[in-house]
Amino acid sequence: MAPPPSPAFLPPDDRNLSPFTGWGREHWLATADHWLGQVRRYSSAEGAMTRLPGRVTGDGVRRECMETVGRSFLLTAPRIAGAADSDPVADEHLEWYSRALLAGTRPGGAEEWPRGVTCRTPLAGVTNSIVEAANIAFGLHLTRERLWDNLTRPEQRQLADWLLHHARAEVWQNNWQLFPAMAEGFLRSVGEDVTGTTGRRNVARVESWYLGDGWYTDGPEHSIDYYNAWAIHPYLWAWYRMNDAVHTPDGERHLQRLSEFVASHSRFFARDGSVLHVGRSLTYRTAVLASLWCAELSGVNPLTPGTTRRLASGVLSRFTEKGVGVDGPLSLGWYDPFEPMCQAYSGFGSPYLAGIGFLGLVLPAEAPAWTAVEEEQPTDGAAFQAGMPETGWLLSAQDDGIVRLVNHGSDHAWLSVGDDVDGDDPHYAKFAYSTHTAPGTAQAWADDVDSHFALLDDDGNASRRSALRATRVEGDVAGSVHLPQLNRRLFDGCAVTTVSFLDGPYEVRAHLVQSPQVYRVREGGFAVAAPVPPTSAVEGKSAWARGADEVTAAVVGLHGWDEAAIVEHSGANAMGERSATPVLLGRCGAGLSAFVTLHVLTKASDGHLDAWASAAEVDVDDTTVRVRWASGRSAECDLATFVPWDHHTGPRAANL
Repeated sequence: MAPPPSPAFLPPDDRNLSPFTGWGREHWLATADHWLGQVRRYSSAEGAMTRLPGRVTGDGVRRECMETVGRSFLLTAPRIAGAADSDPVADEHLEWYSRALLAGTRPGGAEEWPRGVTCRTPLAGVTNSIVEAANIAFGLHLTRERLWDNLTRPEQRQLADWLLHHARAEVWQNNWQLFPAMAEGFLRSVGEDVTGTTGRRNVARVESWYLGDGWYTDGPEHSIDYYNAWAIHPYLWAWYRMNDAVHTPDGERHLQRLSEFVASHSRFFARDGSVLHVGRSLTYRTAVLASLWCAELSGVNPLTPGTTRRLASGVLSRFTEKGVGVDGPLSLGWYDPFEPMCQAYSGFGSPYLAGIGFLGLVLPAEAPAWTAVEEEQPTDGAAFQAGMPETGWLLSAQDDGIVRLVNHGSDHAWLSVGDDVDGDDPHYAKFAYSTHTAPGTAQAWADDVDSHFALLDDDGNASRRSALRATRVEGDVAGSVHLPQLNRRLFDGCAVTTVSFLDGPYEVRAHLVQSPQVYRVREGGFAVAAPVPPTSAVEGKSAWARGADEVTAAVVGLHGWDEAAIVEHSGANAMGERSATPVLLGRCGAGLSAFVTLHVLTKASDGHLDAWASAAEVDVDDTTVRVRWASGRSAECDLATFVPWDHHTGPRAANL
């Protein structure tokens, strides 16, 4: 099928420069100007109270308007910083944002923004103005010569006072630690007052959460996600620059970690530009590219310039092709507007954090990233699969272009908010994610079917995976232990150890259930989605479902299962209105019970259950599972001992 025609605001494709995407720097400039133009269409008199279409959170309209300006400033800042002296469009952006920032920070003004609390205990309440203080500080750092340096001294003092108010705040023990530090860092860089601030302490806290291979956990819990890409690494990058600490031991260590992160994270993108759909705040979309551009700007990028442009342009062109930001302001959602995938803190201005992914526009037009002819992406070549022991993940990609992630390390379970009393989240709690599927939300999350293994209570309610008790990755085999729970109550005496084996597009997932009684159990495959009901079929102890673009998920019962089925939902998946999940059903006994499933995610025009079923043979001997792949590879492990853990103390991770 031919791709849809390019939006009218884009210049013609340049296939000589970029054979795959056709995109160059002019396409990025055009997209940035179009997105910013959509913001300015809704401008208030001075800009600070710009009200976009979309929902308002409990913090109110003024907070959302502040977020609209602060986050879209992340987009306009590199546009201004990298502009030529004779660029009238950049000058218009500069004038509008200068006015809006001053209006929002003017005490008693008609368009004044709310200020964050000043108490030293974050549990007493923290507003998102602290986040926007960081975003504004980041943008001011990039545009210092064109914006800050051209303000009058009273105007500078006004902005500095607003930033200092937030730089002194205590905040949550996660990536928020960097937000006051960012405000302080900018103030320090321009010689303003920074008394009462704790930026260095905050940065040290974040640095202490380093896992390895460039990845950080987002706080002391084991929460791993794209906040590495669009917050932790970019804000550390800016903080070391603001504090003239790039060439200190800490600054050089950061650049090494940044380089390692980009090398690892660059494999999270499919050939067609699709982004691996995992973690919260996914409505930020192109923000996932921020660290890539930070590495390029610092000269520590492990990717070649052409590869950098290929990867970044692939992501932006994919979202553009799907209509994101084409006919109106950025919406809450993924490709289409879809609020169920968003967190309660996301309002109409939130998606514009996507702008931090445009940092490459700081680079001049003659920079190698914009001019290199070769264009290659890390996942364009041969298929790969790799263990990521620092994060508890397995990552793989195949010739079908889908990138898959097996999750035995991240759960986000300690940040319990809202009505979900178990404190978990569909974007963390699943066993698997991919670039071409999304976890079920809304009713699908309440049912908790896809990419999940559950014990079912007498009413058919599924247990939650919630907090992982231990995890281990050895090569391309990974496992974890969790205690099934529901409504904050454990299934007494129950524990589930799960081990994943990979081979090509296949995963054999083995579960060892410890239980004092009989429970019904259920395992779901990937949820596939489409505008219309996906095609599906059930054959014995196997089932498959096929959604849009022939993305097909299947489960094959290899051991312990009784039957298969298909579970369907409407309005519960970010990839399409209708979704379907193949599932297996069985029963565990009192004592130890083993269940083994072959999971498939691929692109196929028809179901191939016979071929898939022969992809792996398994032998189960007590708690030992042996897998023999049709490819000739084999693997074996004892489910009872592969992941060391203590049922009473529950170590967080055996290898972390």
